[in-house]
Amino acid sequence: MKGGSGGGGGVAPAKRRWRGLAIAVLFLVVLSMLVPLGFLLGLHSGFHSAGHIPLQRPSPSGDRSSHIDNLVRKLGPTLPKISRINGKAKMKSDVDESEGFCDLKYGSYCIWREENREEMQDSMVKKLKDQLFVARAYFPSIAKIPAQSKLSGELKQNIQEVEHVLSESTTDADLPPEIQKKSRRMEAVIARAKSVSLDCNNVDKKLRQIFDLTEDEANFHMKQSAFLYQLAVQTMPKSLHCLSMRLTVEYFRDHLFDKELSEKYSDPTLQHYVIFSNNVIASSVVINSTVVHARDTVNQVFHVLTDWQNYYAMKHWFLRNTFRDAVVQVLNIEDSDSYGKATLSHLTLPVEFRVSFPSNDSAPAIHNRTQYVSIFSHSHYLLPEIFKNLEKVVVLDDDVVVQQDLSALWSLNMGGKVTGAIEICSVKMDQLQSYLGEHSFQKHSCSWMSGLNVIDLARWRDLDISETYWKLVKEQVSMKEGSALLATLLSFQDQIYALDRVWVLSGLGHDYGLDIEGIKKAAVLHYNGNMKPWLDLGIPKYKEYWKKFLNHEDQYLSECNIDNELVLRLSLWILGKLRAQGAKC
Repeated sequence: MKGGSGGGGGVAPAKRRWRGLAIAVLFLVVLSMLVPLGFLLGLHSGFHSAGHIPLQRPSPSGDRSSHIDNLVRKLGPTLPKISRINGKAKMKSDVDESEGFCDLKYGSYCIWREENREEMQDSMVKKLKDQLFVARAYFPSIAKIPAQSKLSGELKQNIQEVEHVLSESTTDADLPPEIQKKSRRMEAVIARAKSVSLDCNNVDKKLRQIFDLTEDEANFHMKQSAFLYQLAVQTMPKSLHCLSMRLTVEYFRDHLFDKELSEKYSDPTLQHYVIFSNNVIASSVVINSTVVHARDTVNQVFHVLTDWQNYYAMKHWFLRNTFRDAVVQVLNIEDSDSYGKATLSHLTLPVEFRVSFPSNDSAPAIHNRTQYVSIFSHSHYLLPEIFKNLEKVVVLDDDVVVQQDLSALWSLNMGGKVTGAIEICSVKMDQLQSYLGEHSFQKHSCSWMSGLNVIDLARWRDLDISETYWKLVKEQVSMKEGSALLATLLSFQDQIYALDRVWVLSGLGHDYGLDIEGIKKAAVLHYNGNMKPWLDLGIPKYKEYWKKFLNHEDQYLSECNIDNELVLRLSLWILGKLRAQGAKC
């Protein structure tokens, strides 16, 4: 009996433990559903902020506003900014609210917003809302005056009518035909209310409350739009994800198709191009545009360095697509079994820093200039080890398009310099020094960019550039976002050969004002900035230079809707035909 009772006593705690575990699992499931929902709906009103940026004032929602500021900064690229104070350039990762300017705070989002601003479709609706706000501000004070009962009744009636109209209308097209008469009656009633002697403090208080609500609503949408923009430019489009998955699956179905031409991969007499990318389409456009404009492709070898996630998709794409006589090798930079120490835990792509500063010392904030400076990532410093048999390579970023033959780069005499690059003299070292610290920079020397770089690997090995870089990164680890920039600039100081500016035109990923003739003449177009050409947010007038190197007839591109612009145009054409037929009927 004791044994039986003991066994029964052991079952009950076990049941309770299982019940508790089940409740905990159920709670986690519910939480996993609610957290993303709350995130999409605005992070429990976390986008709520106070004030237009230049005129920002403290408000009770300040803590939530700062929370969203931090979130936008985390999701946005960690791009330090420069502002000039008392003639001295000062770089900082966060601009004070009092000095805030849209371009400084949100970067290219503000440029994109201005360029894509749509024609207002609700001007009358907004006017009615303004009238309603003013009428509501005067009504409580008017209602307290017995002698103004008639005016109070008219004011109340107009308020109710406008409220009813606005409850059913969001654009001017939704408004009833007699809305102009209602608006004029409301204006007349408001004018009469203003002529009555009232306690101005009450009206002022009410108007301030309404103003604060409107101001908060405007900034809510501003913060939310900026956040969604940052999310859009940093998230892989669904179509590209589809393509990568399809190619990966097909690779394992058709793995016998795999073949290697290793004798060309390590031949130092050939022209070797290196591309760091996790984007199948972007790297394909770079290779295709380079090959199309090359006079001789027999000597061209392309090395695409990618990660585990995209390795098989890249392999299958470049095995099933040919680029004249050029050869393409796909390497997994995270494969330690193949490359040993010359690997990283994850692929790092070229790093872009957004640098903003006034055009001159006395320029107001609205005249700030913005540059996107792209530099080498950690992955670039593995090149001498990965390509041990090569002495010279040309590195292309995956956001470039080649428009001319690049063979002249292989005969450049760089005078013992390690890297040939385009210099950016609009961003000088002395402008960066206050942020990067007191280092032995040549103050008036120009900064430089990745995008198109000619690299002398033999000279790189002689000077042990990689070891210098890793040592500097460890020393500057406390700087976080600026460590890579500082380490790269110091590692290559006095080792940059300035390429002629006709080689590269930069800014196609953020600057709407580039000269079209300059674009056509440039040998290489660099889409540096947030608005990459494969994104829906890319600058439309520059996309055509990138899209013409896509294979529009490819099965996978069609199935994954990569070239969605053609699909959209076709859909609009069909819709127009259907509407025309409907009108005839």
